[in-house]
Amino acid sequence: MGKLTTLALRAVLVALLAGSLFVQTVMVPLLAADMTDVDAEVARLRTPVVVIAVLGVVTVQVVLVCVWRLVTMVRRGTVFSHAAFRYVHIVIGAITAAALLVFALGVVLAPGETVAPGIVLLIGGLGLAVLGTALVVLVLRMLLAQAVARDIEASRMRAELDVVI
Repeated sequence: MGKLTTLALRAVLVALLAGSLFVQTVMVPLLAADMTDVDAEVARLRTPVVVIAVLGVVTVQVVLVCVWRLVTMVRRGTVFSHAAFRYVHIVIGAITAAALLVFALGVVLAPGETVAPGIVLLIGGLGLAVLGTALVVLVLRMLLAQAVARDIEASRMRAELDVVI
């Protein structure tokens, strides 16, 4: 990965992390405050929706930090090692947790007449899309495992060749 690409990706990661911190510290409290001045049926949703929002932002932040660490490993040339799997596993777990949070939001919003059934269905579809993203990252993890195995095999063959020469 080129230096300019790495710099651009890090700039995007910093912007996303700053945006997520803004959402966590400003927007979620405003959402909670807005939900206090409504009728009882919407007010019952206040706590679960705020908790799901905060936890959702945390999952995004975890993914951003792990991607930063993986970009650092790419830049150092150490991404094809077993240390990279730790971050990939955390990303898979965080994305899966985010999918579960989206499904939980749908469950919280489903009863009653507060939210239209079509919206709940769309939330379920979004949860499925997020879960699909976790599966894509899992496939990429398998590709990383193959690359690490090939790198180890190439190192072993180089060592054998050095002994022969």
